[in-house]
Amino acid sequence: MPSCEAAVERLTIQCADLSASAEVALFRNANRTAEYHIMVRLHDSADAGSLMDAYQRALSAVGLPESSAVFRRVFCSDVVNQSETLDSLFAAAPCAFSKIGQPPLPAAKFALWAYHLHFPDPATLAVANGPTLSFQRGPLTHHWSAGLTDHSDPRSRHQTQHVLEHQDTWLHSQHMHMADHVVRTWWFVQNIDADYQGLVDARRDHFEKNGLTSDTHYIASTGIAGAHPDVAARVSLDSYAIGGLQPSQLEFLNATDHLCPTSLYGVTFERATAVSYSDRRHIFISGTASIDTRGQIVHPGDVLSQLARTLENIEALLAKAGANLGDLASIIVYLRDPADGHRIEAALREKMGPVPYVMVHAPVCRPGWLIEIEGIAIVPANLPHLPEF
Repeated sequence: MPSCEAAVERLTIQCADLSASAEVALFRNANRTAEYHIMVRLHDSADAGSLMDAYQRALSAVGLPESSAVFRRVFCSDVVNQSETLDSLFAAAPCAFSKIGQPPLPAAKFALWAYHLHFPDPATLAVANGPTLSFQRGPLTHHWSAGLTDHSDPRSRHQTQHVLEHQDTWLHSQHMHMADHVVRTWWFVQNIDADYQGLVDARRDHFEKNGLTSDTHYIASTGIAGAHPDVAARVSLDSYAIGGLQPSQLEFLNATDHLCPTSLYGVTFERATAVSYSDRRHIFISGTASIDTRGQIVHPGDVLSQLARTLENIEALLAKAGANLGDLASIIVYLRDPADGHRIEAALREKMGPVPYVMVHAPVCRPGWLIEIEGIAIVPANLPHLPEF
């Protein structure tokens, strides 16, 4: 499948004076669009100013302006009290901006995932429209949206239903449909042990009305504990949609020799989705845990063994798209118990090497899952009949 020499490049920027470090993954191919995933992690009690300074050092190291940002997510230890400060720090270069109450691990006030693009020509259109940043490349328009909520009703099921209805209205205004154009979602649930089922039920009902079933396909997704700055929001949504997407660009990935389809235990998301372009392929790995072919938890109570099985499952999904762990440009690691942070960090570095990551305290949808990991991989392709990225 991949037939070009380009691969993900990685750079680490140490910022000891800021009690911070930054990692950058870069993919560029044949002088076309270059894309950057930047992960900034703080240590000790470093504050939001240190986060911004470390981020700017990372941008300087790769020669990017702040204005090249498409999407940013800040992981916060106290999102309600920190939200206003973050808004002021990042106001100069607006983009789709997600602020999530998921305390970084090992214990810190903030961590950052930023996605930047550098285009080879000035023909690109980038527009911030409320919570959405859109950019146009040829026949395709990419839309990154952040922080979608609705709290007209206090129940998670009804909030999820309203968020999906609002998203549908917006998609239709852009001549898009959920089943054809939304390729990745992130659902954050304030109290996942109590409110996740409401999200699951509302999403399943909405999907069925929109032709998303186990016989067609779902959407790559993560559903995880996370708080929104608005304390009344029991659920919130970040999403990525592509206008003009051709059906032949999409592939829904399963590795049934390792983990079961999600519909087996009543949820509705794809394990992974690949989106192909003329020169590259993006692989979106949904939130993945230590699960087997029957939908059962593997290694109950053993977080290190669950990490190993989770990575095995991710490897199996990546292989279906001609990729491996070395092609990951970013990962997010979710831990149920923050006390596991240090040993998971050490094990992760041993197993994953320099892949940029953020690790946060965020319980998974099933209490027995102690760890969940999601990721984005990029591999080169030579598919000239498809649109370029």
